Amino acid sequence: MTQIVEGALDAKGVRVAFVVSRFNEIITSRLLQAAEDCFDRHGGSAEDRMVLRVPGAWEIPQAAQIATKSGKYDVVVTLGSIIRGETPHFDHLASAVTRALSSLSMDSEIPVIYGVLTTDTVEQAVDRAGAKMGNKGWEAAMSALEMVGLCRRLG
Repeated sequence: MTQIVEGALDAKGVRVAFVVSRFNEIITSRLLQAAEDCFDRHGGSAEDRMVLRVPGAWEIPQAAQIATKSGKYDVVVTLGSIIRGETPHFDHLASAVTRALSSLSMDSEIPVIYGVLTTDTVEQAVDRAGAKMGNKGWEAAMSALEMVGLCRRLG
């Protein structure tokens, strides 16, 4: 019979760093609120949470890297919102941030969760931050809990 190993959705004692962009704060504040709510509802405590605010999405990977290397956290959850504008800036920024976080995730000793929205419009971002399509902050927090649980089970 195939063995299945998966993480439990239990936030008790999980030390998390939320790295959150201030740019597009109307979106990122909703992502953060949902992520914190998820941790609370799964047994987490405010004492085990740290919010690291950064100016924009560009700064998320560096702050996440510092958090992963600090030894203070079991997981890092990145939350941001990059919305397409009229120039190619969106493409460059979204690609660079995604690539940097992917690389950090592979090199890190702890899980790094990607919760950065990349949308074409403000409406799409609002929808993904709790209006119509659930809340991607909550989903990122759920992924964080599952990955921490999995890592703990695997040793």
